[in-house]
Amino acid sequence: MSVSSLLRCTMRVESKHVATHFVQQRALSGADAINALRPFYFAVHPDFFGQHPREREVNENSLKRLNGYLENLQKPGARSVQPTKLTFYVRETKDSNDIQQDLIPSGFRSVSFTLHTKDVLSTVMNVLKSCSLPIEHMKGLKASTEAAKRPPEVGVPFYRPIKWDKTYYTFTGFRDPEQELQQAKRVEPTLSLWLRNNECEATKKHSASLPRRDELKRLKKELCQKFALADIRWQRSWGVTHRCCQLQSLSRLSLQNPEALINLQGHTIVFTDQSGMNASGHVMLGTMDVHHQWTKLFERLPSYRSLQQQTDWLKERISLLLGGAQVIHVERLGPVQPIAEYYSTLNTFHKRLMSRCLRLHPRSLQGLTMTLENDRSTPSLHEMGHFIIPTNCDPPQLQLFLQSHAVEARERIKRKNQLEAEEEATVRDCLQSLSLRTLSKEPSVSSSQMITCCKRLLEQRSPLMQGLHLCVSHFYSVMQDGDLCIPWDWKS
Repeated sequence: MSVSSLLRCTMRVESKHVATHFVQQRALSGADAINALRPFYFAVHPDFFGQHPREREVNENSLKRLNGYLENLQKPGARSVQPTKLTFYVRETKDSNDIQQDLIPSGFRSVSFTLHTKDVLSTVMNVLKSCSLPIEHMKGLKASTEAAKRPPEVGVPFYRPIKWDKTYYTFTGFRDPEQELQQAKRVEPTLSLWLRNNECEATKKHSASLPRRDELKRLKKELCQKFALADIRWQRSWGVTHRCCQLQSLSRLSLQNPEALINLQGHTIVFTDQSGMNASGHVMLGTMDVHHQWTKLFERLPSYRSLQQQTDWLKERISLLLGGAQVIHVERLGPVQPIAEYYSTLNTFHKRLMSRCLRLHPRSLQGLTMTLENDRSTPSLHEMGHFIIPTNCDPPQLQLFLQSHAVEARERIKRKNQLEAEEEATVRDCLQSLSLRTLSKEPSVSSSQMITCCKRLLEQRSPLMQGLHLCVSHFYSVMQDGDLCIPWDWKS
């Protein structure tokens, strides 16, 4: 299969919109959209997911993408917005329809949908319908948008925190997330008390998981050596049993059809929700797919590798045009970005740069990095030192932004490297001094938070921690394999 045909199979063609309908419907203001999405915000608001950090992270990430999508729709002169795939974990509220499908063990519904609407009103309707939330309150808004043709508001923020007056919760019966968080903090136990109450359960679960842990190590080592794999990873924090089942399935396929796995040589395998190749060039195996689908993917790997080579070439060309700054891809929670979509983003950005003559010294921005975002309207500088650049950013504006923020970006990168080095040293000290078996953290825990937590653990030096598998998170929990999760800001 050629690269062009692969792209045609994986990328959806964006349908043309009717201009008159677009003008009428864009009149919905940012404030109206926020009011219309209130049932949605109450169903997915991250503050309601304090005990479920992974679901909280997914919702926060998807909310950012949704907000960027809405902001782009409000930009004057905006012609089209890239389709955006979103995943939300939805709480069952009294506004939810009587739908119980797709419930995960934590009790939430997992909802995935793709936005390809061309106006704010249609986007709001799409979000509410996709999450099975009522849309009766939209009738008045829809009528008002058809009557009023005022220009759209620019830069209206959609992102949380969303705070309403306390009387709103009194009259609606909804729970106040701020009040719930305060109550949770008041009843949160001290670390030593929680360890005493849960050490026995954790030890029992860990002992029971030892045969599965050994089996997981054996299978991973065997598959990596047999097919010269670079690594085997998992997108989510699945338990040991779940991971073993996935490797056993791949091992059975290798015995039944060993020729199918030859193309995997040198690749990193990532078990995730969908099959394909991600933006990092890793082979994704969908955990819900059958062997036939995996085999078809392995047969298409030569085409994927060709697409990856073209992606790398585009990165090199962009770097030459932007003074040596490198385009990177940051893996994050939520829907993964397929390599075909990433190639399209790079290609669009490269063509935009080529349309204007930039005056940047070939090595003036060397050592700096950037990520490209389809759902952003303005460039920004991340706290970790990399630039976040909209794909449709105006080249002269981009040049001015990069040059004016280059010094600050280098300072932030230096600070990030210092924090990561300090974090690594502190974690090493904790493992040795506290006799921990393992010490890890959730992706949502920053380096500075991890350092603070580890230093406090070293000061307390609790003997209860000897031999434990510890994970620093935002909550207390005993995982199914005996790992202990503690909040980074635990009470002493």
